[in-house]
Amino acid sequence: MAKQTARSISQQGTQQGKTHEAKSRGAARNEEAMRAAEKAPELDGLIHERMRLGIVSALAASESLTFGELKELLKTTDGNVSVHARKLEDADYISVAKSFVGRMPKTEYRLTKKGRCALEKYLNHMEALIRAARER
Repeated sequence: MAKQTARSISQQGTQQGKTHEAKSRGAARNEEAMRAAEKAPELDGLIHERMRLGIVSALAASESLTFGELKELLKTTDGNVSVHARKLEDADYISVAKSFVGRMPKTEYRLTKKGRCALEKYLNHMEALIRAARER
């Protein structure tokens, strides 16, 4: 009976040790997730908006796009492209070149170096948030 009690106490100690280790790992993951969540407000709000993220992403994949190409690609209105492109231009994330082809105006957009860096930083931040969320 004494041997059985000693073995039972030993097994309980082992179980408690395993439980403590699991709790420690869980606490470390939770702490990492909390740090990632605390950084969420640091996301670049200019790029984080859906339409602007679409514009910047499309321009990152192309050397340049015209107003009409962006409008068609993003399936949106003239006003939407115009307003959001202006905000990105004001932040120097994109450059705009206006010209005429015959009598038709042509507006062409390019992602600037600053815009490419901002997108890269944004994507890295999002990847860190996703990684922290998946590790839970």
